[in-house]
Amino acid sequence: MIYEERNYSFRPADFQRFLKLFEAEGLPLMQEHLGGLVGYFTAETGELNTAMHLWAYADLTDRERRRAAMWADPRWIAYADQVLPWIVRMHTRLLRPTRFSPLR
Repeated sequence: MIYEERNYSFRPADFQRFLKLFEAEGLPLMQEHLGGLVGYFTAETGELNTAMHLWAYADLTDRERRRAAMWADPRWIAYADQVLPWIVRMHTRLLRPTRFSPLR
């Protein structure tokens, strides 16, 4: 099992608009293609206007296959074309749980 942590930062004027559109259009598509949503979070302290989501995959091949299918979906392309200009910064990490992690 691997986990993908995705962090996005937005201009303040775009953040709530992003969250609303993500919930209505982006999230259903991501769940359809990626499955495994572990959690979705917004920052209350530190760098504000940021969102972080965590996805679970069986392995790197599973992640690659699922993300390729999502990016081949014209509905996802149309959604991404709307929100990508709102993103100021993106950061992604692939994480492996330790043997004693409750998320294994």
